[in-house]
Amino acid sequence: MYRRHKAADTITAVVTSALVLLLAGAAYAHGSMSNPPSRVYVCKNEGPESPKSEACRVAVVASGSHAFYDWNEVSLINAGGRHRELIPDGRLCSAGREKFRGLDLQRADWPATRVSPGPFTLTYHASAPHANSTFEFYITRQGWSPTMPLKWSDLVHIETFTNQNPTTLTNWVITLPQRTGRHILYSIWQRVVGSHEAFYTCSDVDFGGGAPAPAPSLTPTAGPIPPPTPTAARPGGTWRAGTAYGVGDRVTYADATYECIQAHTALAGWEPPSVAALWRRI
Repeated sequence: MYRRHKAADTITAVVTSALVLLLAGAAYAHGSMSNPPSRVYVCKNEGPESPKSEACRVAVVASGSHAFYDWNEVSLINAGGRHRELIPDGRLCSAGREKFRGLDLQRADWPATRVSPGPFTLTYHASAPHANSTFEFYITRQGWSPTMPLKWSDLVHIETFTNQNPTTLTNWVITLPQRTGRHILYSIWQRVVGSHEAFYTCSDVDFGGGAPAPAPSLTPTAGPIPPPTPTAARPGGTWRAGTAYGVGDRVTYADATYECIQAHTALAGWEPPSVAALWRRI
């Protein structure tokens, strides 16, 4: 009887340990692109409490600082390769998660890495590497603009690496196609063994030769100042999530009128009174 109980206790301990290790493996497989740095990696390095760039400052307003302390978990736990099914257009940088919604802001002033067409060595920072993984890399199509929502149809496949055994810092050499101006290098890290978890990154890059990024403010530029646009000519109506708003658009919300000061697609939680970086009350 004693031996049977002891054997049962041993089996229970082994099974429990295996489950703990399996769950730990699923919970701590984390990472993000460090070269070119992803948006979340850039804002994490700038400091979530006092980011230096305007884009990161607004992203922190939208998401809160805690999201950028969790820079290595822009992920879906049960993706299993169903990326396009689970992540809607316009939400690719956040993996469709409200926690990271600031990463989806459509801005032309995200800090960008200067690149050129041809061979490029990129680096992925995995805080918990896992063997037998697949890494996919994409670039936005020529003609895409950073002020447009990022859609799956905007991505052009560059290369996929299968059966990878990443370390903390892993390098791959890819070939960047001919492009001009600003683009996004998009990556998907899909775990294959022990978990269906996948991680997603948006890294802003600049090939040069494109139109200069517009200033993210209403300060007049040099040259003749155009006459003010009549209020009646601007789109109006009640604020609605899912609507694309441009600078100068006016909406009503809770019996008050607001003017858009940063182009974006509205999301639930970005109501005008809550996001001063996107709306000002009239």
